[in-house]
Amino acid sequence: MPEGVEVERARAEAELRLSKLRLDSVIDSVSNAFYAVDADWRVIVFNTAAEQFLGRSRDDVLGKVIWDAFPPALGRSMLRARMEAAIATGEAQTLEGPAPARPDRILQHWVAPRVGGGLAVTFVDITDRKAAEDRRLALLELSDRFRDLDDPADLGLAASEIIGRTLKIGRAGYARFDSDMEAFTVEHDWAQPGLSTLVGVVDSGEYGSYFRDLARGEAVFVSDVELDSRTASAAEAFMSVDIRAFANVPVMEQGRTVAIVFVNHPFARDWAADEIAFIRDVAERTRASVERRRAELSLRALAASLEQQVRDRARERDRIWALSRDMLAVANLNGYFESANPAWTAVLGWSEDELRAAPIVDFIHPDDRDATIATRFRTVEGDDVLRFENRYRAKGGGYRWLSWTGAAEGEHIYAVARDITEDKLRAAELEAAQDQLRMSQKLEAMGQLTGGVAHDFNNLLMPITGALDLLRRRGLGGEREQRLIAGALQSAERAKTLVQRLLAFARRQPLQARPVDLCELIRGMADLVASTSGPQIRVMIDLPDRLPAAKADPNQLEMAVLNLSVNARDAMPDGGTLTISAGAETVELGHHAKLRPGDYVRFSVADTGVGMDEETLARAIEPFFSTKGIGKGTGLGLSMAHGLASQLGGALNISSRLGLGTRIDVWLPVSAETASAESAAAVRLRRAKASGIALLVDDEELVRMSTADMLGDLGFSVREACSAEEALRLIEDGLEFDVLVTDHLMPGMTGVDLVRALHRRLPSAPALIVSGFAETDSIAPDLLRLAKPFRQADLAAMLAKLLPGRP
Repeated sequence: MPEGVEVERARAEAELRLSKLRLDSVIDSVSNAFYAVDADWRVIVFNTAAEQFLGRSRDDVLGKVIWDAFPPALGRSMLRARMEAAIATGEAQTLEGPAPARPDRILQHWVAPRVGGGLAVTFVDITDRKAAEDRRLALLELSDRFRDLDDPADLGLAASEIIGRTLKIGRAGYARFDSDMEAFTVEHDWAQPGLSTLVGVVDSGEYGSYFRDLARGEAVFVSDVELDSRTASAAEAFMSVDIRAFANVPVMEQGRTVAIVFVNHPFARDWAADEIAFIRDVAERTRASVERRRAELSLRALAASLEQQVRDRARERDRIWALSRDMLAVANLNGYFESANPAWTAVLGWSEDELRAAPIVDFIHPDDRDATIATRFRTVEGDDVLRFENRYRAKGGGYRWLSWTGAAEGEHIYAVARDITEDKLRAAELEAAQDQLRMSQKLEAMGQLTGGVAHDFNNLLMPITGALDLLRRRGLGGEREQRLIAGALQSAERAKTLVQRLLAFARRQPLQARPVDLCELIRGMADLVASTSGPQIRVMIDLPDRLPAAKADPNQLEMAVLNLSVNARDAMPDGGTLTISAGAETVELGHHAKLRPGDYVRFSVADTGVGMDEETLARAIEPFFSTKGIGKGTGLGLSMAHGLASQLGGALNISSRLGLGTRIDVWLPVSAETASAESAAAVRLRRAKASGIALLVDDEELVRMSTADMLGDLGFSVREACSAEEALRLIEDGLEFDVLVTDHLMPGMTGVDLVRALHRRLPSAPALIVSGFAETDSIAPDLLRLAKPFRQADLAAMLAKLLPGRP
């Protein structure tokens, strides 16, 4: 053969081999399994995917007759019939069957004629798709089965059977736990032939620790009981009942595990994600259906009872229907009551005949009608109603809140209602209490602020008041100058009053609490209240002959009575009656003013004025809140009185209605001591000229200077110190004095500390503490105190108490 021909032939063979390799590469790139036969049924194409499913290599089958290439396990006769049908009809044929190399996988074949003769066969793995379709059909079957079953136990059995057949497992069932989860009861289960049933009561403790997971609401999936740490110790018990692998899905009611859907298998088995999802889905549907069936059975039983009661009014209705505290009713689809139990009359006042005579919507609050009608339509369509709330009109007026449970059955709606009006009121009271708490926190914060400001302001007022008082006493200047001094002193007194009100509101005013004859105090103020109120106001004083002594600060109490009287006067711009009354009262637990149990003296200031609306009443005791307009009031009168009563252990309460007037009650605790008049000797001492040495201690130079002037004018020789430490040094150096007058709040050692240190040296040494502000517990009650700012007369009165019998 010529050399050129040999070369050409070799080249052609090489190209043919290359072409074949390219064709094989293209065929292998196809994702589906594929092979082809020629007109003589010989295999001419066979890709890699086909090798995996059919269990034969390409080299083994190429060129062989198709019938000899594959084993009978493929369903060879069925495949041949489909191939011959495709040749005969010229149309593609399909068939399904197991893969010879992987019997657990299902293949779907498409057999189609090829152009030029022969056949092309394509097949795909449809195992997962068929399993998903089987599970979908199983869920549809489950829904169909559930519709035909009423007994919750039958629902569990149906679910068990469907899970077992679909997943091809050994056993499945539905079990309910007892209250403490120490045992569970299997009422029915489904098992493959040859496997025993688990029906009966099973002790949870015999099967490992996994029940703790179920108690927490967690599903448990065990592939092998011998390998899982939760079940290994109980593996023998499991395998004695043919369980090697299992899955338990908890059924929850109101946050507690009450049952499980269980599946188990006699061999080890890995649970696939889609199997787990399917089991969970069946468990949830079973739970919902069991709950629904239980509710439906309960409502059907109730409906049967109601129908029987409507027919014959027998004894059973008298005992159940008539005595039920819940409101039971049967309504038709036209929106009318057909029957109602006596609880309706007890709650709303309507008789059964009156309820049946009018449409239901006529009894419902207008704002609730649309929601009620929409809920009724939902009930008719098959939805159960749980805890639906609306308001029903009572025969005596007003509305009551009802909470409903209902369901439709045939041509009727069966419903149970419960009166929850008191629950609503308690909820509103709780909200109001929370509002009051927020208000008290707000008042406390404002009190802390005002208390601190008032302390500094008192220190500023002290030298002003002292200087003006000195100028007035010494009569400096002419008549015009004296009028100016008197006016300035009057303004300083008003500022002092404002500060006292702030401190009373803040509950930080150091009170000089002592026994007070309340009746005597109010009678002594009668003329002042009458002159302050004006000719259009009729003032009435209603007091008993005697009352127990009240524990109070008389100065602060007088201010409170006067402020409340002025507020009452301003509430009656066109005139009216102002009544001040008093009485004794013993308070028990649960008092409306939230007083502690005990004995109290109460005084009241009432007017016949314009009254307050709810918004004004809610804010009445807020500091600086006023309805009098700008410049006509400080807004501190009520808050001061409230703070005074609270600080003394009492309370203040406001009652008011628009157009009818306002009444303010103030309770003060009864004093353990009796009120006594001041002795004549004390009055003489206060008016007498003193003598001796006074040691004055104050860190504020202007305050110290003003106080020193007052003491000097009273006849004392004054030695000054700017701190408690300096005063102690003077005492240690031998200073002798007759009385110590000291400020309380000073840098370093306080006034109380100074007095305590002095009394350790000289136990009987007289001492007076003055302060613009002090916490109640920061100044000991056994020490005499004087509040800044003060005049010389106030200082003289205190010194007269401290130094009785001294000229």
